Amino acid sequence: MNAIAPPNEDTRPFAWFRTLGGRGRRAFIGAFGGYGLDSYDFQVLPLGLGAIIAYFGISKGEAGLLTTVTLVVSALGGALAGILADRVGRVRTLQITVATYTVFTVLCGFAPNFETLLVCRALQGLGFGGEWAAGAILVAEYCNPRYRGRTVAFVQSAWAVGWGLSVVVYTVMFSLVSPDLAWRLLFWTGVIPALLVMWIRRHVQDADTATEDREKTSSRGSFKGIFTGDLLRTTLFASLLATGVQGGYYTLATWLPTYLKSSRGLTVVGTGGYLAFLITGAFIGYVSGGYLTDILGRKKTFLLFSVLSAGLIIAYTQIPTGANGLVLVLGFPLGFSMSAIFSGFGAYLAELYPTALRGTGQGFTYNFGRAVGAVFPTVVGFLGVGGAMVFGAVGYGVAALALLGLPETRGQELR
Repeated sequence: MNAIAPPNEDTRPFAWFRTLGGRGRRAFIGAFGGYGLDSYDFQVLPLGLGAIIAYFGISKGEAGLLTTVTLVVSALGGALAGILADRVGRVRTLQITVATYTVFTVLCGFAPNFETLLVCRALQGLGFGGEWAAGAILVAEYCNPRYRGRTVAFVQSAWAVGWGLSVVVYTVMFSLVSPDLAWRLLFWTGVIPALLVMWIRRHVQDADTATEDREKTSSRGSFKGIFTGDLLRTTLFASLLATGVQGGYYTLATWLPTYLKSSRGLTVVGTGGYLAFLITGAFIGYVSGGYLTDILGRKKTFLLFSVLSAGLIIAYTQIPTGANGLVLVLGFPLGFSMSAIFSGFGAYLAELYPTALRGTGQGFTYNFGRAVGAVFPTVVGFLGVGGAMVFGAVGYGVAALALLGLPETRGQELR
């Protein structure tokens, strides 16, 4: 599709934000905040995982289950939230999901034993899985088609912001108090999103097209619908794409803090510094990847960063002991590539489904990938955190293959 701007179209920097309009900009803020805090509440577990292992006396395999159960249950939460978004609206679903992950993140901090923590973390996954689908669709339906990739990618970049905030809080907590208390304090700070729920309730509305379609369509929000006719092929290959990308990502996100401390011998402050370098690359990757999806197209961007991410994760985990300076430097392109590949998901999945099934399709495919990809961190936990992290690179190969069964949708009007 021709990438040249039509006559009289706003091509100034941040035109994507101005063209959203007042209601669209508020929707963007709500979705950005929801996803950023979603990231924060997820990342407190990997950051506190070393202390949790020591506190409860569990194995690394059992520790990996904490992430796996979160992601598996999040698949259920995401699928249900997708249907809910099609039936009761995007904004209402966004509020419900943010409130859910907030409550159970805080409760994780009160867990008296490993079993209770596992249950609370699983229930946190219900909200964690559903928030992204609701927020991404909400913003996508306000977007100018020309700018949809970069606009939704900026929402996706909130993940890096929340991740960065969690690392700052982690560094402070573990520097000031004992690890036995610090990991609990990390979970208790997860109460912050409650404030966002109140703001969304007062200021954010669904796009008019989504509201009108929901009122006049009786077949909205149906699992059967996304497995019928032409959408069956779309659903199967989109699920495979999401599985590959998320399997690779969650392997690294879960075990990287532990890897830096146990395999590279870094201190708490040192680990925070290395993660800051990785997260900076992640934020720039999210934003840049969004622009590339609008310029190169959705499929070419996914393919490019699948190849780069697979190569970089192998290189990162095979650096010889003592070469920590190279680990630091390589963290930036690794964070960039592994995040840039996510940038196109929100726009791409929204474009693959009609309005009445958009929430269901996006919620199911993305979170199916999250559930199957969740197996990767547990496998790594049992095989060993160092060299076995290369297993995550396999996921990116799966993602590249999935693109063979999907269409290009750049610049497409939402159906």
